[in-house]
Amino acid sequence: MIIEDRIEIDPQICHGKPCIRGTRIMVSIILEWLEAGKTFNEIIAAYPSLSKEDIAAALRYARKLIEDEKIVSIS
Repeated sequence: MIIEDRIEIDPQICHGKPCIRGTRIMVSIILEWLEAGKTFNEIIAAYPSLSKEDIAAALRYARKLIEDEKIVSIS
């Protein structure tokens, strides 16, 4: 299933975790590198099959998940 233009979820790849299409590079790995303060260029140096557009797609995917999250108020 294609989720984003560059993100796919396939139960046969990485246990169905969201990955960059055509790779086994999970969105979560990209987010971890960004959390650690790595730049797009540093991530691409470690994963040469990635492009800046792939990393941006991972960020968009994460943002969309948060936007679609339901807020539950405990009052």
